[in-house]
Amino acid sequence: MQDQDIPLCVDLDGTLIRTDLLLESALALLRRNPFYLVCFIVWLARGRAHLKREVATRARIDVASLPYDERVLAWLREAGVGRRRVLCTASDQSLADAVAAEVAGFETVLGSDGVRNLGGHGKRDALCELYGERGFDYAGNAAVDLHVWRHARRAIVVNAPAGLVRRVRSECEVERVFERCGGGWRTWLRALRPHQWLKNTLVFVPMLAAHLAFAPEAMLRALIAFVAFSLCASGAYVLNDLFDLEADRRHPGKCLRPFAAGELPPAAGLVAAPLLMLAAVAVAALLSPQFVLVLLIYGVSTLAYSLILKRVAMLDVVTLAALYTVRIIGGAVAIPVEASFWLLAFSMFLFLSLAMVKRYTELRRVAASDESKAAGRGYKVDDLALIQSLGTSSGYLSVLVLAFYINSTKSAALYRHHLVLWLLTPVLLYWISRVWLIARRGDMHDDPVVFALTDRASLAVLIVFAAVITLAI
Repeated sequence: MQDQDIPLCVDLDGTLIRTDLLLESALALLRRNPFYLVCFIVWLARGRAHLKREVATRARIDVASLPYDERVLAWLREAGVGRRRVLCTASDQSLADAVAAEVAGFETVLGSDGVRNLGGHGKRDALCELYGERGFDYAGNAAVDLHVWRHARRAIVVNAPAGLVRRVRSECEVERVFERCGGGWRTWLRALRPHQWLKNTLVFVPMLAAHLAFAPEAMLRALIAFVAFSLCASGAYVLNDLFDLEADRRHPGKCLRPFAAGELPPAAGLVAAPLLMLAAVAVAALLSPQFVLVLLIYGVSTLAYSLILKRVAMLDVVTLAALYTVRIIGGAVAIPVEASFWLLAFSMFLFLSLAMVKRYTELRRVAASDESKAAGRGYKVDDLALIQSLGTSSGYLSVLVLAFYINSTKSAALYRHHLVLWLLTPVLLYWISRVWLIARRGDMHDDPVVFALTDRASLAVLIVFAAVITLAI
């Protein structure tokens, strides 16, 4: 029998696309309303096919932005010439039809119909019933596809682990193997965003403010707090990326994130995130129950931000400022020392200004793309002027708080030459003004805190701050 007479059957999840549509749809629903989790359990009790139909009916997936495997698409265009091409998937029929319409070239589309789950044995039975034993070639990616490969004429293996590839070769005639892309430790390192751990250096601020920089025990406890916050933050970043898949894919820079680009499967993220959170709590327990409580507040607040709060205008930036301040509170509890009112007030105003910079930068990009509203956010392009006004005001208020602190009895008690600290106010005024000037010109990094830690002028300001404080002590 000629190749042209043999249908070319292709799996969807993990093969044609580098993600899982059921998980993506479920995450989209959870982002809309976390209580959908209860519905998932009820729907699953009636079968996987029923669950997939109910989720697909309610979720809205932008199939155009999905991470398609370009190698498979190119191969389909070449090897599929003159052959019947079949998209055969365990995903719901409605989603399979939408993908087939986007990709084009599939004459037949087979998917789960709400009653029959077309995965594993079900897919094997459907293909054998339509094309007969050894009457089709099949491209898949997972161990469950062995049920189909064993009854296919030839196997095409896509993005499978090396162990599965060896097993398929030993049991089936393999036509082609598409090597696995991504998923290595470098990919995971990008997903965990270690560069963002720089923000967690805020836990050292209370130690420095209390003049305990050279106290070994205080330094050790602050380091443990840093590790705990970093693990928790990485878990939160993974969850945030999973809930933001569609929005990230529309972003010129965030589309390269491992989960959005399909370099890591959503299922792996759903396992990694809670493990990172649990590891963070275990590290935090080395310090004190009070520090564990602070870390839990941080973790819950971060989850609430990812699920709900970041879509609520103004509440999102206040939450971001609070999350930075909680890091400082955590550092104070870890040592332990008193968390100064002045320090916390200064932190809230300063980081509220930087959170506004972040939203302002995002909205400028939205405006540049001729859209009227930021995806997944509660802001419109028309809000740009207001955000700039509120952000600059908040930044200057942080300078005012600093000035009041310098003039307080608290400052006089801690610093021998506390009046020298007045030199900090013009330096901070310069830095905040410069940050907003750069944002206004459209040259700001997506994350102003990362910008501050990589910008030469900002680092020079940090050195001046350290020098002035040293002189004052």
